[in-house]
Amino acid sequence: MESQTMTLSEIPHEDRPRERMQRYGAHALSNAELLAILLRTGTYQESAVQLAQRILREAGSLRGLVEMSVDQMMETRGIGMAKALQLKAGIELGRRLATSFHQEAVTIRSPQDVHSLLSEDLRYLQKEHFVCLFLNTKNHVQAKETLSIGSLNASIVHPREVFLAAIRRSSASIICVHNHPSGDPTPSPEDIEITQRLVEAGQIIGIDVLDHIIIGDRSYISLKEKGYM
Repeated sequence: MESQTMTLSEIPHEDRPRERMQRYGAHALSNAELLAILLRTGTYQESAVQLAQRILREAGSLRGLVEMSVDQMMETRGIGMAKALQLKAGIELGRRLATSFHQEAVTIRSPQDVHSLLSEDLRYLQKEHFVCLFLNTKNHVQAKETLSIGSLNASIVHPREVFLAAIRRSSASIICVHNHPSGDPTPSPEDIEITQRLVEAGQIIGIDVLDHIIIGDRSYISLKEKGYM
């Protein structure tokens, strides 16, 4: 129970994550030690570090922990509502920090720019999200919008939805992006087909489709670079 806790002050001084972080910096701490600082206390039987190590084992990986809901975290012995919310708050702050550098006007010069802009938003999602970036004549991102959320392995979008959104913003061009929850960004036949339909529709309307980027776990694929458009 959380009321019977072992605080970090009860851990030998040289093993305390806070002191190690103060002395050596956050980069020197393990994932479990960083989590222990967020948890603050352990249980009657284990320290905060040991509790952090156990929840990481049960999650399977740091990514698995990111994907856990508050209720799923609370299924771990020793993790109550307060600790689960502390962990989720820390994870969300990390996610926001990773994307905060892109809040100002962004210019897209390459597929890598698109990946840097959206990968942290899309890579952990469990369903396919089809996102459009709307650009002006200087390739500055005017807006982004999620136009479709699919099932585990399918995202359905119609060219009509894409270009209605682009016309509303008076966009000069667009870049389409979606994630593959499997982590493998290899395009499916459906991905290639919808890309070609979008390109054809854009040529008729006068709004260029510059690229279609598929984001995986730690990689991406540009359908333009692959010659599909």
